[in-house]
Amino acid sequence: MALQVGDKAPDVLGVNQEGKELRLSDFKGKKIVLYFYPKDNTSGCTAQACNLRDNYTELRNAGYEVIGVSPDSAKSHQGFISKQNLPFNLIADTETTLSQLFGTWGEKSMYGRKYMGMLRTTFIINEEGIIERIITPKVVKTSDHTAQIL
Repeated sequence: MALQVGDKAPDVLGVNQEGKELRLSDFKGKKIVLYFYPKDNTSGCTAQACNLRDNYTELRNAGYEVIGVSPDSAKSHQGFISKQNLPFNLIADTETTLSQLFGTWGEKSMYGRKYMGMLRTTFIINEEGIIERIITPKVVKTSDHTAQIL
């Protein structure tokens, strides 16, 4: 059963691009934008990350901290962060543990072929660690994601 609005998010989120464990409790007093995306350095994922980067100060001023999650490795995340100058953490969910817990790992299809992959989804988590809002895959606008959050 995937996490829903009103559920408490887990404290341990995973390991970031530097191999450091990230916890919700590390961001006490902040709202969290936890966004799940399919793959580093792809067009949609780059557009989404760059929109969040370009509006990062505005998000921080509104009390948010941004954390991205994909099944890519920490090394891939380091390259993506460096290439796109991203100011926020990316979690390397290589075993899809966090994605499965949040219900963002699921069946996708492309050209009639079905496969398992990351469903682009954003969770807004309040200061108490409760999921306040979910922006679902069909709703996420990669090039204007900040406006959807704010």
